[in-house]
Amino acid sequence: MRIAIIGTGPSGFYAAEHLLKQAPAAHIDLIDRLPTPYGLVRGGVAPDHQKIKSVTRIYERIAADPRVRFLGHVEVGSDLSREELLRHYHAVVYAVGARSDRALGIPGEALAGSHAATEFVGWYNGHPDYRDLAFDLTQDSVAVIGVGNVAIDVARILVRTEAELQKTDIAEHARQALIASSVRHVYMIGRRGPVQAAFTNPELKELGELAGADVDVRAEDLALDPASERLLAQGDDRTAEKNLATLREFAGRPKAGKSRCVHLRFLESPVALEGRGRVERITLGRNRLVAGSGTDVKAEATGETTVLPVGLVFRSVGYLGTGLPGVPLDAKKGVIPNVEGRVQAAPGTVARGEYVVGWIKRGPSGVIGTNKPDAVETADRLLEDAAAGQLNAPADPSPEAVDRLLAARGLRVVSWRDWQLLDQAELAAGKAAGRPRIKFTRVAEMLAALPPG
Repeated sequence: MRIAIIGTGPSGFYAAEHLLKQAPAAHIDLIDRLPTPYGLVRGGVAPDHQKIKSVTRIYERIAADPRVRFLGHVEVGSDLSREELLRHYHAVVYAVGARSDRALGIPGEALAGSHAATEFVGWYNGHPDYRDLAFDLTQDSVAVIGVGNVAIDVARILVRTEAELQKTDIAEHARQALIASSVRHVYMIGRRGPVQAAFTNPELKELGELAGADVDVRAEDLALDPASERLLAQGDDRTAEKNLATLREFAGRPKAGKSRCVHLRFLESPVALEGRGRVERITLGRNRLVAGSGTDVKAEATGETTVLPVGLVFRSVGYLGTGLPGVPLDAKKGVIPNVEGRVQAAPGTVARGEYVVGWIKRGPSGVIGTNKPDAVETADRLLEDAAAGQLNAPADPSPEAVDRLLAARGLRVVSWRDWQLLDQAELAAGKAAGRPRIKFTRVAEMLAALPPG
C-alpha cells in the first residue's frame, strides 16, 4: 500500500506514525514543497519556545522508518498534480495546513504598515516565503489585533531584549532588525472580554516575565458582565479562570519602569486604519457583551470610539486554508470538505483514496498535540477503506515511477539525509554564534549547501 502524505507538519507525521503502526505493508512518501520538514513547528512556533520544538525528535523517529521516504522541495500543484498523485498512490493524505490569514474587512486595511501576523511570524522564523518582507520597526507604537497565542507571540517577540533573542533560533535577519527596533508600545486588541480570550495561561504569564517590558491591563476591562460570569461558572476548562486571575495580577502590579510595554485591551474592535499613504492611527470601537445562543457571548458595538496613534498593525484573527490546485475546497471555512477525514468531492460523495488531516481538515484550532487524535481518526478511516477494498487503484504505484517523473522535470528532490545535512549545518552555525541554531532562510541557499542530487 503506497501512501503519499502532502505536508510534513505535526498532522502529517502523526498520520504517518499511526499508519506505520497499524499497517506493516504501508509505504509512505512524505512530500513537502520546502526542503525542510516540520511545518509550523519550524516556521510558526515562536523562536523563544525551544522546548516545544523538541517534539521534532518524535518526527525524526518516524522519518527513520525504512518504509518512509521524504521528498522535499516538491510542490503539489506545480511539480506534481493531483491526477499524478492518484496515478502513483493508493491513498493521498492532504496535510497542508492553513497558509493564509483572515481579513478584518475594515477601511484602510491595505495601507502600508498593515500586515497579517502570519507574515511577521514567517519572517522572524526564517520561512523562505516571508524572508524578504520588510516591517517598519522605526515606529514607536504597534497594534496587534487579536488575543490568541499567535498574537501573544507577536507582541512578545516585538519587545524581547537583545540578550533574550540571543537564546533563540530566531532568523538572523529578524534578530538584527529587532535589536535596532524603535518599538516601545504594543497594544493587543480583543473584541470581547478576558473570559473569551483564546490565549492559554502559560503564554499569558510569559508576558509578565519579560526582561525589558512591563504589562499594562485596564482594571475596568476585567469587570465581568453576567454572561461571562455564567460562562466562567459553567466552564469545565479552567483556562479562562486562570487567565482572569493572571490579568488581575497584572492590573494590580506596579509598573517597573521598563523601556517597553505590552498593553492588553479588551472589548474593542478595529473600525478603521487611517493615514496618508501608510498606517498612522487606528480607530477602535468600544463593545459590550451580550448573551448569544447557549454559552456563546457576542460583542455588540456601543457607538463609542477611541483613536490610538500606531504606525504598524498586525492582524492576528485566524489562519485560513487555501487548499491545493484541483482538490475540493470550502473557501469560506478554509478547509477541504470531509467527513471524519475522508475528502468529499461533493456533498455525500467520497473522493476515493483521498484524505485530509490537521488545520486543512478542521480549521486552525488547538495546539500541536491536538493534531494527533485528529490524524488518528483520518488514518483509521483510510485503513477501514483499505480493508474494504475502497482505496484508489493507481496505474503505476512503484516508487521508481514517481522518481522518474520528478527527475524528468529537473527537480532537485531533497531526501531525509539531505535534510539531516542542512540540520547539522544550522546547528553548527548556531553553536559558533552561541545560539541554538542559525537557519537557512532561502531555498537557493539550502540547495547550494547540499551535494549534487
